[in-house]
Amino acid sequence: MAKKGNRVQVILQCTEHKETGMPGMSRYITTKNRKNTTTRLELKKYNPFLKKVTLHKEIK
Repeated sequence: MAKKGNRVQVILQCTEHKETGMPGMSRYITTKNRKNTTTRLELKKYNPFLKKVTLHKEIK
């Protein structure tokens, strides 16, 4: 039986895109270590709809 790891997949969603009301959605899938990073992940990623780098936050 496989051992359960500490790494989990999380979805990052753009915070600025939600406020603009434009169609479409910028989301990224990544992994994080549950033991080391207990808080929600926040990364700056490229948003192809807005054509700039924006803040992406972890959603549930």
